[in-house]
Amino acid sequence: MPYGSRSAFTALALTLASAPAQAEMTEVQRDLAVRRACEAAIWGMPAVGIYDIELALQRDAGAEPGVIGYMTEPMDSRHGFLTANDVTPYVFGGGSIANGPIVIDVPPAGDKAAFFGTIVNAWQVPIADVGTSGDDQGAGAKYLILPPGYDGPVPYEGFIVYESTTFGVHFSFRPVAKNGGTSADQAAYAQTLQVYRYADADAPPPTRFVDVKENPVNTLPVYDMTYFTDLNTVIQREPVLAQDKVMMGMLASLGMVRGATFEPDEETQAALLEGLECAYDTMQAHFIERSVAPLWEDRQWGIWSFAEGQPEAGFPYVTDEMVLIDDRAGGSYSWITYLPKNLGGGTFYLTGLRDADGAMLNGTDTYKLTVPADTPAEDFWSVIVYSMKTKGFVTGNERVGLATPDLDTMKRNDDGSADVYFAPEAPDGVDSNWIPTGEDFFLLFRLYGPSDGWIESGWKLPDVTLVE
Repeated sequence: MPYGSRSAFTALALTLASAPAQAEMTEVQRDLAVRRACEAAIWGMPAVGIYDIELALQRDAGAEPGVIGYMTEPMDSRHGFLTANDVTPYVFGGGSIANGPIVIDVPPAGDKAAFFGTIVNAWQVPIADVGTSGDDQGAGAKYLILPPGYDGPVPYEGFIVYESTTFGVHFSFRPVAKNGGTSADQAAYAQTLQVYRYADADAPPPTRFVDVKENPVNTLPVYDMTYFTDLNTVIQREPVLAQDKVMMGMLASLGMVRGATFEPDEETQAALLEGLECAYDTMQAHFIERSVAPLWEDRQWGIWSFAEGQPEAGFPYVTDEMVLIDDRAGGSYSWITYLPKNLGGGTFYLTGLRDADGAMLNGTDTYKLTVPADTPAEDFWSVIVYSMKTKGFVTGNERVGLATPDLDTMKRNDDGSADVYFAPEAPDGVDSNWIPTGEDFFLLFRLYGPSDGWIESGWKLPDVTLVE
């Protein structure tokens, strides 16, 4: 039978589709499984990343579904979150709304704290921003989220109504301090948030919280077989969007089918893991080579470089022509979570991957960053070290960042500037100015409350320099 005949192609397709169930794979079948696993992992990155936050809250903090995580103090290196900050505590939660709409009742901004954050779906597509820069503009509101296909009554009075395209609905808010507010003020304000089923809206039960400062959670995606089992969990509970039907066909050839048990044999698992390694390397290369654009011609510091049109569109990562799977994975969700629907919100991020000579930052050398006294942050500035491998904090380090509030204990230069050191061990005499590394890393330098016109002012952050 000629290889190019219709019957031959049909027979080959049927054979490949059944590959995971076979005791031994042919070379063709294994190559296909590796390639498809690579693409599936890239495609599924946003779904795995957000589901792992929900999973970690239950697995690590012992929370039952529906319990909300909050923090009595900001994070430290025990907490695994993609590029989170260590200066503001968070409140976060999420799960499936397959059983009916939910209400996320956001309180008005308080005297000492106000919310800033976003509600997203199972693919991290923003549904709504909340708080002072969100849809309630700091006045507070009842955000009613409807599941896909909902055909019940919709009470617009008293609610801001949104329809999710997925059953998974997730959120993360920061209770940003105001007027000298403390961590205790932020934690108290965070617990005024209410989340309940719309069916209970007339008499909502108290929202339950767990302190994840005392019960640290690791939400970071893990690039082992749990990546695919987590992806399968999402596949099983979510509706299939039209844009993803081709990928669902590819997943079927890996044994991942809606309504069926995902039990890949050892040979298939090996192929999946090889494909996952390919996906990780691809997303890593995208992050390093394409995710940061220079802000100044004579500096290494850069700004986040999103796919064209996505910030204006609210980060759906879907256009009229395609799903932007590479840009949303390597370009965003392998290292970011909860992108806002409307970019902004009073924080500006500078990303540092390289030293002044253009070499990638590493965990063995010693580096120095001089933060000018006139840094244009009306609230404060912050610089944090992140693991290049995980995109979270470097675990085990007592300090992950330094910020304006630390200046009182840091050594200052005569002109008011401060030298921040990055090294596996503290340089002599500057422990208070030192952020530990110990592995390859990158930096985020945040301006909280950036001054109006600061970019046009000519101010520039000095490059990170290698200390010989």
